[in-house]
Amino acid sequence: MIARIEPLTTTRRVSGPFDYKLPAEPLEVGSVVRIPFGRQQLDGVVTGLAAVTEVPEERLVAPTKVLPQSIPPELVDLAAWMAAEYCSTPARALSLVLPPPGRERTELWAIPAVTANGTEKLTELQRAALARLPAPAGGDLAVLRRLEARGLVTIEPRVRRRAPLSIATEDRRPPLTAEQEAALRTIADGGSHLLHGVTGSGKTEVYLRAAERALDAGKGVIVLVPEIALTPQTVARFAARFGDTVALLHSALSEGERFDEWLRLRRGEARIAVGPRSAVFAPVHDLGLVVLDEEHDPSYKHEGDPRYDARLVARWRAAYHGAALLCGTATPRPETWRELPHVTLTRRVDGQGLPPVQVVDMRGHHHPLHPETQQALVDVARAGRKAIVLVNRRGWSNFLTCRDCGRVWTCPQCDVALVLHRAAGEIACHHCGHHERVPTRCDACQSLAVARHGAGTERLEAELAERLAIPVFRLDADTAATKDAVPKLLARFRAAPSGLLVGTQLVAKGHDFPDVTLGVVVDADQTLRFPDFRAEERTFAMVAQLAGRAGRGSTSSPPARVIVQTLSP
Repeated sequence: MIARIEPLTTTRRVSGPFDYKLPAEPLEVGSVVRIPFGRQQLDGVVTGLAAVTEVPEERLVAPTKVLPQSIPPELVDLAAWMAAEYCSTPARALSLVLPPPGRERTELWAIPAVTANGTEKLTELQRAALARLPAPAGGDLAVLRRLEARGLVTIEPRVRRRAPLSIATEDRRPPLTAEQEAALRTIADGGSHLLHGVTGSGKTEVYLRAAERALDAGKGVIVLVPEIALTPQTVARFAARFGDTVALLHSALSEGERFDEWLRLRRGEARIAVGPRSAVFAPVHDLGLVVLDEEHDPSYKHEGDPRYDARLVARWRAAYHGAALLCGTATPRPETWRELPHVTLTRRVDGQGLPPVQVVDMRGHHHPLHPETQQALVDVARAGRKAIVLVNRRGWSNFLTCRDCGRVWTCPQCDVALVLHRAAGEIACHHCGHHERVPTRCDACQSLAVARHGAGTERLEAELAERLAIPVFRLDADTAATKDAVPKLLARFRAAPSGLLVGTQLVAKGHDFPDVTLGVVVDADQTLRFPDFRAEERTFAMVAQLAGRAGRGSTSSPPARVIVQTLSP
């Protein structure tokens, strides 16, 4: 027997897999090994085992090391399909399904001995240490070692799980509406379905009940959300229902957290994987259900190599296992609407109607907020309620110009306008990351007349905080850059008795705040002007999704509403 191994190299000129001798350790499809490859030592993945080889076996070498974690054979097949489907290489596709780097963290735990005699001669320090057990040894290790020598304590290494930050929430198990019950009966028949439900119609509860049925049948579940910002609240809902069997996977976790969550899924300790696009590669055993929440969202497409669409990868995995695929959204893509049978939720579970949407004409207005929008925000502040304001541009101003010579400050690499970030004291490119100090004069004509145009999230946050006696929270790529920043910010907004959430499209996606009574789209034309054949489709989805954040469970007077500002009413 020989092993066929695909070396994990980024070059496209390698045509594997290559034959290797079997090492002393057992190998299987999906084993990750260290192999000699020319003059290098590379990692590789076993893609097959064969009885014969075209090369004389005496000329073959064996892998130098078998690494402890392996890939399920299904994901090896998936990588082969992706390499062919997306014109990539097997090695690049395999890199997406590899175990994350890392190792388990162990710590010493002290446990009272079963037969603990002779405690009457202990010091006060020793008695205090003994009273805290069982517990990590920590700073008491020296004291505990002396107790261990007397047979009073057992000290042993234990694996310590590095758990991601979780949002505490109670498990609300509301009674199902007739539409939800009908949807679950249809989904139980298997196959793929589009769950087309208006915002607030209880799609998440349908996901939870469908996942419950899958777990009861001994199956695993993958739940995909479009943004990392949505992952903590989705995990909170699933963890409240299913406890520790839920694992969280996304790129913003620490290396240790990501490794521990992946390993729990690989070992079958966790049965539900929740995360954004990359969670579609979770090593879930016996997959029975794949949920794609907000399936219309463009962030399910990966821009690197391979340029995969997580929606198609999810379909492949569901078909491979004969699992159910459930695509949920209030604004489905035309192709999904055409391809999948529909399950429809037409009413909000709280019985409230969708908020009215008012389009306001911004022609002739130079302030980023229309007077009617400003008054609506003042009303929210006076009433002590909450509002969400969407402006799809971060930073302070969209671009800078010289009033005398007309120069626009642009990125030297990308040839796009640099955005002013006043707090950082810089102008930056949102494509490549180039940044430079804010100019005080024009380099071309030496004029001091440097003008700022447009408004981003940073400017609106500052203006609204100055004008309104109400807390203002900003959610964009700048405030979400640090680990756990998003769940903490959203938790603060949820806990506040009143407030404004200002941000980019992150604020319009899937959040469930029952006390938001106003939604505002500051510049709906921005996405409408994108050079993209889906521009109109995506603008509609953005407005509809933001409208869905308002009026959930609210019986306020006046009722919730949405304002859309535009130059193209």
